[in-house]
Amino acid sequence: PDTNMTERFDCHYCNDSLFGKKYILREDSPYCVKCYEHLFSNTCEECKKPIGADCKDLSYKERHWHETCFHCFQCKNSLVDKPFAAKEEHLLCTDCYSNEYSSKCNECKKTIMPGTRKMEYKGNSWHETCFICYRCQQPIGTKSFIPKDNQNFCVPCYEKQFAMQCVQCKKAITTGGVTYREQPWHKECFVCTGCKKQLSGQRFTSRDEFAYCLSCFCNLYAKKCAGCTNPISGLGGTKYISFEERQWHNDCFNCKKCSLSLVGRGFLTERDDILCPECGKDI
Repeated sequence: PDTNMTERFDCHYCNDSLFGKKYILREDSPYCVKCYEHLFSNTCEECKKPIGADCKDLSYKERHWHETCFHCFQCKNSLVDKPFAAKEEHLLCTDCYSNEYSSKCNECKKTIMPGTRKMEYKGNSWHETCFICYRCQQPIGTKSFIPKDNQNFCVPCYEKQFAMQCVQCKKAITTGGVTYREQPWHKECFVCTGCKKQLSGQRFTSRDEFAYCLSCFCNLYAKKCAGCTNPISGLGGTKYISFEERQWHNDCFNCKKCSLSLVGRGFLTERDDILCPECGKDI
């Protein structure tokens, strides 16, 4: 008997013969066009129809389009082989994206194109080359700047134009100055005339227009206690006793012999000493 030696060539999915028909190979298996499109075609994002085997399938982030459906959401111009941007599921050509979403430069009022470097400050944007110092007109770039009256200044220009000068060193005060006798000082320049320690933030006093910390002032100008020889500052309500051009701290005004406090009591003097009436009765 005759044996049909012809090997069968069927669709991998529906088993229909593929002899004389168009077919598509996928992973070494042949499929008729109908089965291939049913099994493997992607759905177009734009028209929601399958992208057939005879169509070009364009994909972006796991989404697919027919070549003819791959166009700008706004102006409908084709995006095939052109740069584009995505915004909220829609694709836009760069012109439409710029008009719709890009910032406008606060200086030249032109669009800041996507991907170009820009400067942002308090909700405003500038082209990098438009963000310049109002005084010297040089780009500020990543350097520090100081805003004033809706203008931006690089620090050197701001100091030249606006900053107060320290009475002591004559240099500009940009932050954290101290005012003393209605004149500006750097914190670090406002120091005690005696020991040179910074006075800002602590109590101090002055004499002949010079400022002193309390310690230096007391050592230089305060009356000395006749008892302990330490200064009597008189500051902060310190109480002291005065008698014949001599002074004592309240706590030091005691009888030389028995140490009884003589504050508010009668007393006697023997040369430089003070005595209670009891100790002084034998004088």
